[in-house]
Amino acid sequence: MAVSFDLFGTLVTADRPTDPAAAVATELEARGVEVPEDWQDAYGEAHIDAPEGAEVPLPAHVSRALASREVSYEHNATRRAVVAAFDPEVETRPGAVDAVAAARERGPVAICSNCSVPELVGRTLVRSAFERDDFDAIVTSVGCGWRKPAPEIFDLTADELGVDPSDLVHVGDDPRTDGGVEAVGGTALLLEDHPLESIPSRLAARAESGGQ
Repeated sequence: MAVSFDLFGTLVTADRPTDPAAAVATELEARGVEVPEDWQDAYGEAHIDAPEGAEVPLPAHVSRALASREVSYEHNATRRAVVAAFDPEVETRPGAVDAVAAARERGPVAICSNCSVPELVGRTLVRSAFERDDFDAIVTSVGCGWRKPAPEIFDLTADELGVDPSDLVHVGDDPRTDGGVEAVGGTALLLEDHPLESIPSRLAARAESGGQ
């Protein structure tokens, strides 16, 4: 048995801008980028024709939004602006540390999270009660190109942990996205049915029943 955890909303609570477009605009202006007057509209438009289930990195979206308004900018300004706009304050959720520790007793452990912002997962972990070494793999949608519930992200997570997807147990808070693990034969433990504090006992019961 291998276990993957959604990071945001499951293991930690991380704040995000109430108005992402405005937050990105502020950081763009701080880097000398001229923000168009209709930025809210530009930010809200689709600029990249991605396949269904694919992740569009937010810096790429911002770059295309600026280009659509013929705004020029320094090459890496959009990435730096996006990373700064989404720099989070983080709280580790009660029961999260025990849940990950219990999972490690049963086999390899990963983070498997949707995240369109580069560096956000790393920055979040640094500010949480976890260490990078608490996880054998970290798989993000911005890193692999696919968003949960796309089967590709769960297949990759299982591959990174060296197990068959049917042996992957994924713990998350969103039935629509985290439940996607079931499409590859894995098991979803959703917080609406299994509170985080109950995960150690749920994993122990699964192991005892032969679900290793």
